[in-house]
Amino acid sequence: MRGRAWKFGNNIDTDLIIPARYLTTSDPAELAKYAMMDADSEWVDKMKKGDFIVAGDNFGCGSSREHAPIALKAAGVSAVIAKSFARIFYRNAINIGLPILESPEAVEEIREGDEIEVNLATGEINNLTTGKTYKAQPFPEFMQKLIKAGGLIPYLKSTKGIK
Repeated sequence: MRGRAWKFGNNIDTDLIIPARYLTTSDPAELAKYAMMDADSEWVDKMKKGDFIVAGDNFGCGSSREHAPIALKAAGVSAVIAKSFARIFYRNAINIGLPILESPEAVEEIREGDEIEVNLATGEINNLTTGKTYKAQPFPEFMQKLIKAGGLIPYLKSTKGIK
C-alpha cells in the first residue's frame, strides 16, 4: 500500500470520523462523503484513494459505531496508523477489513503530505519522503487473510461457502 499521509491529533472520536448527523444511511459510498468532516471539512476532497490517516493516541474513541471504519474505508483510506486505538474501533476496523497499525515512532515523525508505504505482512512503514523505516506489529496470517478478503463477513463467506 502506498499513499500520502494525513495527520490528525489525539482522541479522534467516532463522531469526528463520521458525524452522527450523517448516520441516516448505512451505504458506504454515502458515508464516505462525510468522513472526517468535523475534523477537516475539506479532507474528503483533498485525499486520494490509497492515502493514509496518521493520528495520535486513542483513535476511534467514543461510540461503538461500525460506521466510522466503514466511512474511512469507503473514502479510500488504505490504512490508519496511530499511536493507539480505542479497542472497539480496533475490532470494528478489522471486522470490515480496514488495516490499522500502532507505531508511536512513525506517528511522531511522519508529516502531513509525506508519501508512505506500508507492508502489512512485515509491519514495516516506510516514509518514502524521508527514507526512514518504522516498525509496527505485523498482522497474524489469519488477520491478513481477513483484511485481504475485505472483512469478516466476506472472509467467512469465502471460507465456509456461505452465500
